[in-house]
Amino acid sequence: MSASARALLISAPASGQGKTTVAAALARLAARSGQRVRVFKTGPDFIDPMILERAAGHPVYQLDLWMGGLSHCRDLLYRAARDTDLILVEGVMGLHDGDPSSADLALTFNLPVALVIDGSAMAQTFGAVALGLKNYRPELKFHGVIANRVAGAGHAAMLSESLIGPAAAIRYLGALPQDEVLAIPDRHLGLVQAREIADLDERLDRAADAIASGLQLAQIPEVTFVAGEEAAEPAPPLLTGVRIAVARDVAFSFAYPANLALLQSMGAALAYFSPLRDEVVPPADAVYLPGGYPELHAERLAANRGLHQALRTHVEAGKALLAECGGMMLLFEYLTDLTGRRHAMVGLLPGETAMQSRLQSLALQSARFEAGELRGHSFHHSRLTTPLSPALYGHTQRGTPGEAVFQHRKLTATYIHFYWPSNPRAVAQLFRP
Repeated sequence: MSASARALLISAPASGQGKTTVAAALARLAARSGQRVRVFKTGPDFIDPMILERAAGHPVYQLDLWMGGLSHCRDLLYRAARDTDLILVEGVMGLHDGDPSSADLALTFNLPVALVIDGSAMAQTFGAVALGLKNYRPELKFHGVIANRVAGAGHAAMLSESLIGPAAAIRYLGALPQDEVLAIPDRHLGLVQAREIADLDERLDRAADAIASGLQLAQIPEVTFVAGEEAAEPAPPLLTGVRIAVARDVAFSFAYPANLALLQSMGAALAYFSPLRDEVVPPADAVYLPGGYPELHAERLAANRGLHQALRTHVEAGKALLAECGGMMLLFEYLTDLTGRRHAMVGLLPGETAMQSRLQSLALQSARFEAGELRGHSFHHSRLTTPLSPALYGHTQRGTPGEAVFQHRKLTATYIHFYWPSNPRAVAQLFRP
């Protein structure tokens, strides 16, 4: 079985070039014109997909050849192509960064590549950078290059004219101006969450208007995606009848849509609650505390004593709880924010976390449970101090020691953000009563 749709992978020489702005602009442009558009994000990321979801009007799933695997990515693309006009994939970091890289994904699925290059501090070198990226792996299919943060018409003309001579085969797809209204605000873990940007729709519409003058959606090539036989198997009904309470608010929002969809496909019923507002947890067999920004809301979390007791009662009753990264930070005794203020947390686990000015961990990781390996990643600025001995340790993609995994009764806590489709049976084991 196969299905076809116009498709484009949006990449760059490095992070910070404007990939998300361009991908969101194209998604909003397509959606605004009545086209059915699906957007994917390469690699582990929670915040960029929130922006892209707002632009496209549809949940954004990950395409990661290591975390999810080849058959999972193939199935996601095939299913999207069956009922959409345009598929956009935002790359991760630079085009050739990582193993597997965005270039690897493009080659695997024959995706044409559009490069986004920040032209704000260059002129003719723009063409040299584009040519180098194109020729590094000449088997890649290039659609063209987009200039970002351009000072004006004269600057845009210089950038466009740099694509001559050896770079003549690279199509110039237009430019986005250097305009603060187009920029998406960021903070220590990346972009600010979509729900926190009051004028996000205005920014997306303005970016769509700007990119419409150069990049023609109708000229994006069509790609055929083939269904894999192994992907046709339904998820095992391992969580039938299990009710899972999922924390969801601005403090705890780092939950992959694919993870929650997997729980439901295995038969679980989901009930959402807000640790910032709710003093009780919905009646449930298990609780999931995803990552997020608890350090930005530590005072409110510390004041919610009712929630503290509800979580303690849940665990003391022998019920399952999975806490990842920010969710784990809520469970220790204290959290110290970047200003040095110390806040009392739930106290289910002895120890404390403290925010640091520098990144403490960034790696693809996996952990081996009784039901097999679960893959995911770590990305955090906090440091943990605890007398607890880990039940096991994760390992990085390169095989070096990774994050600790703590277990107490049916509670599992770790800095690792797991990508659950990598092993549904291991996930079911963590949530089953």
